[in-house]
Amino acid sequence: MVYCFFSSIGFVSAKELPDFTGLVEQYGAAVVNISTIQTQQISGGQIFPEIPNLPEDSPFYDFFRRHMQPFSAPRKFESRSLGSGFIISKDGYILTNAHVVESANEITVKLNDKREFNAQVIGSDRKTDIALIKIDAKDLPVVTQGNPENLKVGEWVIAIGSPFGFENSVTAGIVSAKGRSLAQENYVPFIQTDVAINPGNSGGPLFNMKGEVVGINSQIYSRTGGFMGLSFAIPINVATEIADQLKEHGKVSRGKIGVMIQEVTEELAESFGLSKATGALVVSVEKGGPADKAGIEVRDIILEFNGKTITSSSDLPRIVGNTKPKTEVPTQVWRKNSTKTFTVLVGEMPIEDKNERIQKQGKAPDKSNRLGLALSELTDKQKKQLGLDGGLFVEEVQPGAASRVGIRAGDIILGLNSQDIKNVKQFNHMLDKISKGKNIALLIKRGDMTTFITMKLDN
Repeated sequence: MVYCFFSSIGFVSAKELPDFTGLVEQYGAAVVNISTIQTQQISGGQIFPEIPNLPEDSPFYDFFRRHMQPFSAPRKFESRSLGSGFIISKDGYILTNAHVVESANEITVKLNDKREFNAQVIGSDRKTDIALIKIDAKDLPVVTQGNPENLKVGEWVIAIGSPFGFENSVTAGIVSAKGRSLAQENYVPFIQTDVAINPGNSGGPLFNMKGEVVGINSQIYSRTGGFMGLSFAIPINVATEIADQLKEHGKVSRGKIGVMIQEVTEELAESFGLSKATGALVVSVEKGGPADKAGIEVRDIILEFNGKTITSSSDLPRIVGNTKPKTEVPTQVWRKNSTKTFTVLVGEMPIEDKNERIQKQGKAPDKSNRLGLALSELTDKQKKQLGLDGGLFVEEVQPGAASRVGIRAGDIILGLNSQDIKNVKQFNHMLDKISKGKNIALLIKRGDMTTFITMKLDN
């Protein structure tokens, strides 16, 4: 009997549904199970020395009871975890996630034919969550790599891995979206799927229907810890670029231009005279950094970098990061209602970023203005400490436009629309010239973060 189901384009026969059996039989052998052991030394609990087997009425019993006190001793604790990976070369190079092998003291790779090997980490990269490991073996089955750029939303894909330790499990679904940006993940344009991915699938391959690996399953969105229909894979072209660097240098070199950016909303685009919400808005420029030396300023909107269009702010970190340091790159920006092009000599991002924390105490505040903000001016000492030329400290926030958009006490206002702010009188004078109902953009410094916040004047 042939079953049918109804779709928006008519009836579809069950015979037309995809058959994954041939793909799994041909390429499943290149998928591996990875188990790790991490040994940690932790402070132990109290250890009680054994009291000699003496009767309680013995004169020595009380001596041992009083003087043989418990003591603390370190203990070794072993944590174990499971993941997946896939073989990319016949001589034993394997791709997986960095979080699968991170801090592992022992890594065991189990092949489809049940053979087991100890593996060594060639290199790993936290920013993309990619790791390259190696086993001592020859003539291994390998995957075929595809081009994620050719993936279409809605096409079938499958994952093979070891969810919860169940080896060689196969799950299928479709591509839900491409180029997804996730919080704190600036260097990966994720492939979103609805393939069932669970703990243990991490590092395993995502195949298209041609049997080509198009991604590495890396993350899930979940409120329970299990699959909820949102899975994210690292595109294989991103992974192989990282793996090549890890294999050659043991680390990853990334470009850096020294700017902090934010997304351009429709309100911000209107504030800066841009016809549509596009590009990356520069909210901070590192003094002496590549962008600063090239002439890029706060309030510039970067529209193109190295000939590539910056549609969303999340595009810029990936494009800059993938640019070789010491490369001169043309950079187009929007500034004061026109485009300008600068040449940036790309720097190199340090392996670990250093975050500096600066505390601030304000002077007596000015009375609240039309935004509901009580402001004070920074002293010369405070400006020097914060590395600023000006700015106003938010002492208090009253109900009003500013409170509704999340401005809070402790923020520092650096600019209003296209102007830097030096003092309270200047700021209030500029506010008074803006009509009710207009959108304004405030440049706000909050801790280590600098960002534009837009609001509509309601009085």
